[in-house]
Amino acid sequence: MYVIVRLAATGFCTPVVSSLCTGRLSLSTMAEHSEQIVFDKPKVELHVHLDGAIRVQTILDVAKRRNITLPADTASEMAQHIVVHQPATLTEFLDKFSKYMHVVAGDREAIKRIAYEFVEDKAKEGVIYVEVRYSPHLLANTEVDPIPWNQEEGDVSPDDVVHLVNQGLSEGERAFKIKARSILCCMRHMPSWSMDVVELCKKYSQEGVVAIDLAGDESRNCEANPGHRMAYEEALHCGIHRTVHAGEVGPASVVKEAVEVLKAERIGHGYRTLEDQTLYKKLLALKMHFEVCPVSSKLTSACNADFTKHPVITLMKDKANYSLNTDDPLIFNSTLHLDYSIAQKYMGFTEEEFKRLNICAAKSSFLPEDEKKELLHTLYEAYGMIKTTAF
Repeated sequence: MYVIVRLAATGFCTPVVSSLCTGRLSLSTMAEHSEQIVFDKPKVELHVHLDGAIRVQTILDVAKRRNITLPADTASEMAQHIVVHQPATLTEFLDKFSKYMHVVAGDREAIKRIAYEFVEDKAKEGVIYVEVRYSPHLLANTEVDPIPWNQEEGDVSPDDVVHLVNQGLSEGERAFKIKARSILCCMRHMPSWSMDVVELCKKYSQEGVVAIDLAGDESRNCEANPGHRMAYEEALHCGIHRTVHAGEVGPASVVKEAVEVLKAERIGHGYRTLEDQTLYKKLLALKMHFEVCPVSSKLTSACNADFTKHPVITLMKDKANYSLNTDDPLIFNSTLHLDYSIAQKYMGFTEEEFKRLNICAAKSSFLPEDEKKELLHTLYEAYGMIKTTAF
């Protein structure tokens, strides 16, 4: 899910905790469940947004340095303004991002810092490989039209943003001993940005950028917005990996377009694929990877209100190719531990399935083949899946 495209959410009732069933998400309750570790082995995460994974304290620190007034002075108070406490309308959800995106966007030190801290946070969750995505244009304040978040024009271009994020991720890798790569997002409502994005993917392909993504309002198809199709054709031509947000809130036809027109190698979310069984069976046969985000899908009402009826249960039973991911942990006050905990408690996931889905994630990662083999070996070893032969 991306900040531009949240659809209006309705009330829901899930068996996670009583506060969820009343439509209220207690910060303390979410934090408690986020800390429950049901799978303490190495993990791979493929779908998480950098600007949806910023530390609240960092927002406060940067605002203070830049003399930007915020609606709160402490992390706990600021979190009350940012975190989604209950299913939100589109306007309410977007307002959460407006509380802080203007603080970090266009600021070189902040952009590098959030990337570095992101790696640290993922390392603490037991993630050994992560692909983090973001729109370079939404963090820039020059060479972008329109300039986002009501910023005044500055000197940080989308190219500068990518360079800064790469620096932060690289320094985080060295400090916390995990591997982090990035995916650059095109935005469906801004097809004029898409060719810029693919050019940035090409320029930084040897510096940590591994793929292109398309996020946003799924009602904006590629026929009406040919800029996206052109960018993805160029990406395919240049060997740039491709993932697409599709079938999260939009119909299965959006997934079909992502696969057939944009030549997507992975699908972000993809829940609505199950509404077209012919398409679903085709993608199963193709071993298409689905980047699933359980907590996100509930808080945005992208899926059935009951966790026990989540589409990922079907994926699990069909031994599909998928991963579990956080999407926007800042906004949901969550961690990857929470998604795993919910999968175990309410979806019937076992440790063996957790191992399998992480191996699927590693195999479907956008790493070069030699690095992918190394990642898989690390997982096999950690999972006790390497057989030794006695001589």
